[in-house]
Amino acid sequence: MYRHIQALQQVSRRTLSTSARRQVENKVPHKQKHFQEDNGIPIHLKGGVSDAILYRATMALTILGSAYVIYELVCAAFPKKKE
Repeated sequence: MYRHIQALQQVSRRTLSTSARRQVENKVPHKQKHFQEDNGIPIHLKGGVSDAILYRATMALTILGSAYVIYELVCAAFPKKKE
């Protein structure tokens, strides 16, 4: 019984330790250099093709949503006549 508790304590110390088992490369300086580069591309499109697709999809949904809201407001302003 004591060995099980001791093993559990050892496992919990390993998982909560601050030392990493594998070193992860710090990508922040590379990303900062890439996004701060002055190449004429807006910051919201510097992420590549995926950023461009997301931007265009957002703009399309915004335009369609605005058009639908205007359509519904016109329908509400001019209700259909009851016969």
